[in-house]
Amino acid sequence: MPPKNSINIDQLDNAANKLRALAHPMRVAILEMLYDKKRMNVTEIYNRLGIQQASASHHLGILKNKKVVESRRQGKKTFYSINETEMLKVIDCINLCGK
Repeated sequence: MPPKNSINIDQLDNAANKLRALAHPMRVAILEMLYDKKRMNVTEIYNRLGIQQASASHHLGILKNKKVVESRRQGKKTFYSINETEMLKVIDCINLCGK
């Protein structure tokens, strides 16, 4: 059993990847919109942000890849929402770092 204060490189890498995914103003803006609206499709997101569809899809892909957002297909549209379980982990991590 590793010592209590040992560094788990996999956990450190996972946390760093999530924080990097959040460290972009456009992705923060997407998360703020999803927090307010609960779920949105890519068209709603890029229209509201005034960006190109490809850019919105790129940022959503990064957030989805890091499990910060989830997607659900409904007919021809894909709706995105915040993965609350993962976001709570990130918030807990940030809160611990601030102490």
